[in-house]
Amino acid sequence: MNQRTRAAWMFLAPMLCLMLFVAGWPLARSIWFSFTDTNINNLAEYHYVGLDNYFSEYGLFGNSIFSAEFWETDWGVSIKNTFQFSIISVTLETLAGLGVAMLLNQEFKGRTLVRTAVLVPWAIPTIVSAKMWGWILHDQFGLINQLLIDWGLIAKKIAFTADPSYALLTVVAVDVWKTTPFMALLILAALQTLPKDCYEAARVDGVHPLRVFWKVTLPLIRPALLVAVVFRMLDALRIFDLIYVLTSNSGSTISMSGFVRRDMVDNGNLGSGSAGATSLTLIIFIAALLFLRATRVKLNEESN
Repeated sequence: MNQRTRAAWMFLAPMLCLMLFVAGWPLARSIWFSFTDTNINNLAEYHYVGLDNYFSEYGLFGNSIFSAEFWETDWGVSIKNTFQFSIISVTLETLAGLGVAMLLNQEFKGRTLVRTAVLVPWAIPTIVSAKMWGWILHDQFGLINQLLIDWGLIAKKIAFTADPSYALLTVVAVDVWKTTPFMALLILAALQTLPKDCYEAARVDGVHPLRVFWKVTLPLIRPALLVAVVFRMLDALRIFDLIYVLTSNSGSTISMSGFVRRDMVDNGNLGSGSAGATSLTLIIFIAALLFLRATRVKLNEESN
C-alpha cells in the first residue's frame, strides 16, 4: 500500500505543481493585493493598508450585512443580484433539464438526432448567445418585441435588457435557454444507468407513472442530480460574460464578478478589486460548503 501511495503521489506531483503555479500563485497575489492600496496605473508604489479594503468606512463590508445600508452599496447590490440570478436560474434549469432528460430517455424514432439538436444552445459560446439574444430582444427592431405587438400582448416596445424591471429576468431567461441542455445531459447520463427491472416490476404491479417517478426514479438519480446542481451553482455564482454583454453590466444586473472587473479595470483600484475577488472566492466556497453540508445531512436522514 505504501508503494502504491508513493506511486500515486509521483504521478500527481506534476499536475499539482502545475495547478499551484497556474491557480495558487495568482490567488496568493490577489489576496496580498487586497491588503494594499495598489493602483493599476502605478503598480510599483503601494502601501499596506491591512483590512481597510474590507472593513473601513469605504470598504466592501464597511456597513453590517444585516443593515439596509449595506444592500444599497454597489457591492451589496452585486451580491444580491448574483444570488438572485443563481438561485432562480439553477432552479429553472434543473427542472427543465429533468423534464428534457426524461423525454430524451424514452424510446422514439430519431432520438439520436433530437439529443444532438438539444445540445446546440449549450455548444454556442456564451458571448455569441448574448449578442444573438441582444438583437432578438432589442427594443427597437428586435423580433420578440415585434411579435408581442403583432399579437396584441403589449402596447409599446419593451427594453428587455435596459429596463431594470426586466433586465435581470431577461438574463435569467437567456441563461436558462443556454444551460438547460447541460443539466439535461448530466441527468440523462444518470437515467441511463438505472436498472430496468424496477420499472418492469412497477409496470406489472400497475403503479402510476408519477408514483414511479417520485419513489423510484428521483431517489436513484438524486446523487447525480445534486452533483449537477453543485457544478451549475458554482458556475452561476461567478457569472460575468452573459450579464456584461447582454446588459452592459448595468447597476440593476451587475454581478460580483462584474463589480470586481469594474473596480479593477475601469476604476484602476487593484487593491479594492482584489478584495472583491477574494471575497467572491470565499463567498462561493462558503455557499458550496453549506449546500453540500445540507444535502449530505438530508441524504443521511433519508438513508436512516
